[in-house]
Amino acid sequence: MTETTQRIDPGGRSPEFHHAVGILRGLREDLFHDAMEYRPLPPMATDGPVTRRLPGRIRRYAAWLPHAVVAGAALLLLLGVYETGRVLLVAGLVPAGAMLLTLVRPVAAFWASLLAAPVFGFFTGEWDGWPWSPPAFLAHLVVLTVVAARTRPRTAAWMWVITGAYGMAAEVVLGSGYGNTPEMLFTSALALLGVTVLQVRRQAREEVTAQQTVTAQERSMRTLLEERTTIARELHDVVAHHMSVVAIQAEAAPYRVENAPPELEQAFATIRENAVAALTELRRVLGVVRAEDYEAPDAPQPTLGDLDGLLANVREAGLGVEKTVTGAVRELPQGVELSAYRIVQEALSNVLRHAPGAGARVELSYVLGGLGLRVVNGPPRGLLKPSPGAGHGITGMRERVAMLNGELTAEATDDGGYEVAAFIPVAKEEAP
Repeated sequence: MTETTQRIDPGGRSPEFHHAVGILRGLREDLFHDAMEYRPLPPMATDGPVTRRLPGRIRRYAAWLPHAVVAGAALLLLLGVYETGRVLLVAGLVPAGAMLLTLVRPVAAFWASLLAAPVFGFFTGEWDGWPWSPPAFLAHLVVLTVVAARTRPRTAAWMWVITGAYGMAAEVVLGSGYGNTPEMLFTSALALLGVTVLQVRRQAREEVTAQQTVTAQERSMRTLLEERTTIARELHDVVAHHMSVVAIQAEAAPYRVENAPPELEQAFATIRENAVAALTELRRVLGVVRAEDYEAPDAPQPTLGDLDGLLANVREAGLGVEKTVTGAVRELPQGVELSAYRIVQEALSNVLRHAPGAGARVELSYVLGGLGLRVVNGPPRGLLKPSPGAGHGITGMRERVAMLNGELTAEATDDGGYEVAAFIPVAKEEAP
C-alpha cells in the first residue's frame, strides 16, 4: 500500500487558483499599475544601416521619425473625418488624441482608445459596424501597434485579449447584429505579432552584443594575464639568478680570506641575509603577478612593529638612522601599517643609493585622524658616488598613499638632503 503525498496550500487553494492569481497580477502590473505614468518616447537611434548614410542635418531630423509618423496618422484621421461633411470634428478629436497620447503615456492611450469607439458613435449617431467605426478602427490599430512597440510582449497579449472582450461585450449590449470585432482581432493580431517578433529579435541582438562584449573583455584579460606571466617569468629568471649568485658569493667570501676580521664576516653575512630576503620578496611579488588565483603565503605582512628590525638592518649596511615616535602608539589597519612600513623601507633604500654617507631620521606621529610619517636625510658624504635612479620609488610611494586617500610630498631640503613626508588618514570605524 502506497501513500501519495501532495503539497496542499494551507488556505485550501489549488495550483490552478495560484496560476490564475499570477495571471491577474501580470494584468494589473501591465495595464493598471501606473497607467498614467509619464513616459515620453525618446528619439530614434540614427546609427542604423540606413540612417547612418543620411547627411548630418537630415539624420538629426530622422531621429524624430516615429513621432512624425504617429502625428501624421492622427492628422490623416482628422482630415478623413472632416471630409465626410458631417459634424464629426469633435468626435474625431478623441481617437486622434488617443493616438498622440501614445507618445507620452502609452498605457493610458490604450484605455483612451477603447473609450474613443463609443464616444465617436455617440457624437455621430453611426452604429453601423459597431463597435469599431472606420476612424475608431484605424485609431485603435495604431494605438495597439505603438503601445506594443513601447512595452513588452505580455502587455501586447493583454491588450489584444481586452480588445476582443470589449468588442464582444459591446456587440452583446448594443445588440445590433453583425459587428466587426473579428476583423479587429485578426488585423490587430497580425500587427502585434509583427511588433513582437521585431522586439524579440532586437532583444536577442542586444543580448548577443552584450555577450560578445563580455567575451572580448574576458579574452583581453586572459591575454593580459598571459603577458604578465611572461614578464614575471623573464623577470624571475634574470633577477632571481643574480640575487642567488650574490647570496652564494657572500656566503663563500669569508672562506676565501685568511684570518678574516669579524667585521668583514658580519658584513658578508648581512649581504647574504639581505639577498635572501630580497629573493623571497621577489618571488612572492612575482607570484601575485603570475597567477590570478595566487594564494598569499601564511607569513604575516610587515607592520610598524617590525620597523626596528628594518632600521637595524640598514644600520648594519652603514646608514646612521634615528627613529622618533610621538603620540599614543596604537594598532592601525593592516593596509596602513603595511604601506607605512614600505614607505619607510623605500625611503631608506633611496638614502643608501642616492645619499651614501648621509644620516637619516624617521619620525612617526600618531594623531587622532591618522598617521604622520616623515623620513629626512642629509646631503651625501664620503667618497662613494650616488647611484642614479629612475624615480620609480617615489612613484610607488605616492600610489600607496593615494590608495589610502592620503597625501605625500617628496622634495629636496635646503641643506642638500631629501625629505619624504606623508599623512595617511584613519577613520574611527577602520580601527581593528
